[in-house]
Amino acid sequence: MPIKFPFSRRAAPSDAWTKCPSCDAQVFNKQLERNQRLCPSCGHHFRMSVGERLDLLLDRESFEERDAGLEAVDRLGFHDDRPYDDRLEASRVKTGLRDAVVWGTGTIEGQRVAIGIFDFRFMGGSMGSVVGEKLARCFETALAERIPAIVVSASGGARMQEGTLALMQLAKTTAPLVRLDDAGVPFIAVLTDPTTGGVLASFASLGDVILAEPKALIGFAGARVASDTVGEEMPEGFQTAEFLLTHGFVDAVVPRPELRSSLARLLRLLPVAAVDDGAQTTPPERPWGPIGALSGLAERFGGAVSETIGIDVDQPPADGNGRTPAAEREEAR
Repeated sequence: MPIKFPFSRRAAPSDAWTKCPSCDAQVFNKQLERNQRLCPSCGHHFRMSVGERLDLLLDRESFEERDAGLEAVDRLGFHDDRPYDDRLEASRVKTGLRDAVVWGTGTIEGQRVAIGIFDFRFMGGSMGSVVGEKLARCFETALAERIPAIVVSASGGARMQEGTLALMQLAKTTAPLVRLDDAGVPFIAVLTDPTTGGVLASFASLGDVILAEPKALIGFAGARVASDTVGEEMPEGFQTAEFLLTHGFVDAVVPRPELRSSLARLLRLLPVAAVDDGAQTTPPERPWGPIGALSGLAERFGGAVSETIGIDVDQPPADGNGRTPAAEREEAR
């Protein structure tokens, strides 16, 4: 006859722990939260929410959110197995956010920055019209207030439910970066897992310094699509942060515990260029070829953003001889 115990062992709730995809260890969520969402066994970097990123990077209570009320609108009446409006509402309930990006100003070790942070939980961090507008305003504010800009990316790419409107955000977010570069205002891109598609094809690739978290997935298209496009087998791990560091696309792979101090050090090394009232104010001559054409196109798209939020973008060049940082780098080559 089986022995009956006076009590039964309670099973832990299924949402109390998470399985590490790298080492298969079972990690309690409370432990993850205390450990900056790093696996205690292998150091795997789990994805972070906007709130966790803010706590990780910025000085306590220094963040001031801007444009918190912007919301996406279903201009196309998009409907697959669910209407776009339903997907938006579900993501808002799930995350407590209005859209996939939160931006504002804050300080890192006392140094003021304009910062935008993606949350992958909101429709895969996809970039639609609201995300593009928020990032454009982040960059325009960095230019107007002459403070460095930082964007922490975690995205599956452009939002298909907005079609061409989403693709237009590539130009919209790139345009202010041309003016930031001309004005000598630094932009630091932080690539986390994953950073893909239109986000990588636009602002995320244009930082003065590009940092990445360990083993982050970074690429424009999926591995199979990339392999089929070039017609050959791609190297193993070719879309990881470490592979891209080896091949010069990423400047540094920074573990999460060191990210805040690394950003603070970069901000001290990349000060905003001083404004010289006597410097020439005519726009620099554009280079010939595809880069010049893209720069001009980006500026034409970006002008509408500046007019919308009332920011003067006629900033003087970085130094008194009329040369911009971009022109100096071109001469150095």
